[in-house]
Amino acid sequence: MTIGYNTLEVEVDLNAIRHNYRKLRAKGSRVYGVVKADAYGHGLIEVARVLEEEGADTFAVGTVSEGMQLRKSGCSKRIISLLGPLNEEDCFNAAQNKIIPFVGEFEQLEMLSAVVSAQGRKVEISLKFDTGMSRLGFSVSELDKLIEWLKINPQICPVLASSHLATSDDPAYEGYMSAQAETFSGILKRLADAGYELEASLANSAGILAHDQVHYSAQRGGIALYGSNPLLGTEWSESGRDLKPAMQVRTKIAAVRKLQKGQAISYGCTYTADRDMTVAIVCAGYADGYSRGLSNAGQVCIHGKRSKILGRVCMQLCIVDVSHIEDVKFGDTAYLLGGEGEGRISAEDLAGWWQTITYEIFCLLGMNPRTYKK
Repeated sequence: MTIGYNTLEVEVDLNAIRHNYRKLRAKGSRVYGVVKADAYGHGLIEVARVLEEEGADTFAVGTVSEGMQLRKSGCSKRIISLLGPLNEEDCFNAAQNKIIPFVGEFEQLEMLSAVVSAQGRKVEISLKFDTGMSRLGFSVSELDKLIEWLKINPQICPVLASSHLATSDDPAYEGYMSAQAETFSGILKRLADAGYELEASLANSAGILAHDQVHYSAQRGGIALYGSNPLLGTEWSESGRDLKPAMQVRTKIAAVRKLQKGQAISYGCTYTADRDMTVAIVCAGYADGYSRGLSNAGQVCIHGKRSKILGRVCMQLCIVDVSHIEDVKFGDTAYLLGGEGEGRISAEDLAGWWQTITYEIFCLLGMNPRTYKK
């Protein structure tokens, strides 16, 4: 759902997403399209459609309701819900719409079992295991109990097994990743010995690009689909070099003003001009998902050049220095993400100024109205 009271325009290049999926497929094997959280702000339905055209046969959403939205759009491929059922309605809808929920708690199993048994149904699930993230999933110590439970509840049919890597993007923790893979392999063997030969997924984007040993039978393509290299800045960076950014965000300049030396600007007077300057008032602020944390820190791209934010980011405005840029005027375009020329703003640039990660940038800015470049 987009916010509609703003002036930001988000453009998504679907061909870039196609390119990135092909790169992941070339490195992996069965690569799920991770389209949770509205495809990281790029558009659930639109992204899933182009990935399906590229051969994706499995889509990973966040919630069961998001899976229903995808199913209702006409998607007939396999859909998995990474959060799994959180209430009885989720259980019913997962079974009704053939959405495979991730399940990592006995309480979830019992709830799901009660709902589908009342319907006289069976339901396929993915078993989620904690191998080192310490977040969601059954522990190794619960495995015997889990196998016993599954044996006496045939209405619950595991078809997948998964876990999540915590450090696949960090060379300093390669040993930790390897230990997770070893734990996961042990889990898969014990399941197989009990009669459960399951499709197995451990690798995320970084795992697909740089770590063949954690690929197993399927992989989950997430952030790399959208053009962000999860290995950037590491010795493995080259593995994600050819990814193409898919999102660009622009807005309009509402005014151009002269700022005299010694004059303060914006709330709190946190910036005072050290010289006579020309500033542009840009239509972007925290109501648009453009963080107040970018105050006196972020930059935008105008006429192909970088322009620094001066003072505090406001609800729907921010002020930038355009003293060095010629012919800036009312109605010109300012790029918060993307742009052209040397001043282009990458997602990694923006994340650095924002002191966050590219995932958050895409999710927040992607709530603005989107258009698609095909």
